[in-house]
Amino acid sequence: MQESDDFKYFVEQFEDIRVLRYMLPGFELLTLQQKKLVYYLSQAALSGRDILWDQNFRFNILIRKTLEAIIENYSGDKTTDDYNAFLIYAKRVFFANGIHHHYSHDKLKPGFTQTYFSYLIREINKERLPLGKGQTVDDLISSLSEIIFDDNNYKRKVEQRSGADMVAESAINLYHDVNQQEVEAFYSDKINHNDPHPVLLGLNSQVVKKNGKIVEEIYKSGGLYGQALDKIINWIEKASEFAESDQQRKALRLLIDFYRSGDLKTWDDFNVEWVKDKDSVVDYTNGFIETYSDPMGMKATWEAIVNYTDSDATKRTRIIAANAQWFEDNSPVQPQYKKEKVTGIFAKVINIAMLAGECYPYSPIGINLPNANWIRKEVGSKSVTLANITEANDISSRGNGFLEEFAASQAEVERIKKYGTLSDALHTDLHECVGHASGKLAQGTDPNSLKNYASTLEEARADLFALYYIMDKKILDLGLLPSEDAAIASYDAYIRNGLMTQLVRIKPGKNIEEAHMRNRSLISQWVYEKGNRGNIVEKFKKNEKSFVRINDYSGVRSLFGELLKEIQRIKSEGDYEAGKRLVENYGVKVDANLHAEILERYEKLNLAPYIGFINPGLIPVFNGEGEITDVKVEYADDYLGQMLEYGRDYSFLTP
Repeated sequence: MQESDDFKYFVEQFEDIRVLRYMLPGFELLTLQQKKLVYYLSQAALSGRDILWDQNFRFNILIRKTLEAIIENYSGDKTTDDYNAFLIYAKRVFFANGIHHHYSHDKLKPGFTQTYFSYLIREINKERLPLGKGQTVDDLISSLSEIIFDDNNYKRKVEQRSGADMVAESAINLYHDVNQQEVEAFYSDKINHNDPHPVLLGLNSQVVKKNGKIVEEIYKSGGLYGQALDKIINWIEKASEFAESDQQRKALRLLIDFYRSGDLKTWDDFNVEWVKDKDSVVDYTNGFIETYSDPMGMKATWEAIVNYTDSDATKRTRIIAANAQWFEDNSPVQPQYKKEKVTGIFAKVINIAMLAGECYPYSPIGINLPNANWIRKEVGSKSVTLANITEANDISSRGNGFLEEFAASQAEVERIKKYGTLSDALHTDLHECVGHASGKLAQGTDPNSLKNYASTLEEARADLFALYYIMDKKILDLGLLPSEDAAIASYDAYIRNGLMTQLVRIKPGKNIEEAHMRNRSLISQWVYEKGNRGNIVEKFKKNEKSFVRINDYSGVRSLFGELLKEIQRIKSEGDYEAGKRLVENYGVKVDANLHAEILERYEKLNLAPYIGFINPGLIPVFNGEGEITDVKVEYADDYLGQMLEYGRDYSFLTP
């Protein structure tokens, strides 16, 4: 992607967050039909915003609307420290899509007092406040104060602490008035171990207790989240008129059917047809997809992206996909857990046109879908790498001093500068294209058997697949990397991050909670423990600073293969206890002394560990007859302004 000389990626930085923009390279070269398709799919994506907010916590929309009302209507002194602290809190809430941190899951702490918050609310005309029927301003203040300022209430969005009731002690709004034991019992009777095409039970529902009976509230038109889903349906119907093929139109129609019925069999039917659509330039994800935020690993939060193909960069992923069977056949996992025939892997590099739901503002850099194991096995999957998101991240991070502070040697620094962008992209490609698509379950294994550890172990499995192969001679033979030094750069960066630098995202005294961070810690800590015995990997001090160094790269690769074999076995057999031991022993705990040192060194760099994005505006151009004749891109540069705009234009659920 060509960087515009005058394009400014950086928008703003606050607390632990850095906000960027991203470019839409080549958007102007799309046909009018493709631009219309992108526009309508983007409207569908933005229309689901409230769904995620409510899923994250049942009072989130009420809180957000109150924050919006204050920001847009408060006419008092906005230069005070208190108001600045209020604005920072609001920005953090907008970034996290709720009052719990998007990575740590801890409740966000406001930097202003309850008294000041009450004052702000009272300064707003009550007609502008989200008051419920019969509710007074005092009632609103009382309820929100109890939620926001009482540290004993709703402490964590997702509670995965060993021994905790992960359902009852989580604030996530996927369950209501039920506990973990009740949820497990509710779903245990619904599992059919002999079904070759099992649906992902509970994916699109909230489990609640009504009149003493546990039931599912299904997300569908006329059901839970129906008002927002109806808006999404309306935009998808318009998008289907401009589909690039009959296959793409068929998939869109099935997605509409799913949102109308909430039937998970229809969701699978949609995913099958979506995977088959391999020729369209414009593509999308839209739905209840990933289960990272469910402590039980079953229920999905809502997300959407809209994208178009980067044809030049896609050549790399097509090479990987074409050799997928070779990667599967030569992996170090046990033969019975390899796929005899790798089916339908489709890989491409894309440019994002719109981020929404769980993907906004914090974006993934790669995606492999669908998640149903039987669809992956029989039909295939799509793997994508997000080129313009990755490039915005890379370009904005150049020269910030982070690498020089934590790399063990100047040679490491030079390798990363020379090969880091390419090796990172290839790691993502391997992770998404063949990592997630590899392996198979043993006959009769419940796909949900790993429960709260499933996401961490699956990400570790895909990472290990990528790490094992990025050092393989096959990669050089295929022309995917220019030299072994590029693979070495990848190993250096991964181990350094897993053992040290990702700790900048963790608050002092906290354990690692997020699945991807646990995955990286699990792999790096396990490899360090095994590799340290033979001096394969070592930690050392230089000028009283801690560093990590790989002394034997082939030895590290062998360890990656050994761990991959075990994690594939755990997944294939549904060995919950073995998975739990790996995650709890290697993926969760933090060395307090090392953590304190890393945080002190990082603070001096004046950086933010989390990066998110604001979307560009897609502006339709109309002729005199009201027909769209073009879609223009306007690059927004106001983070708070975009959040308020989305609150005005795409809020369809009541608090």
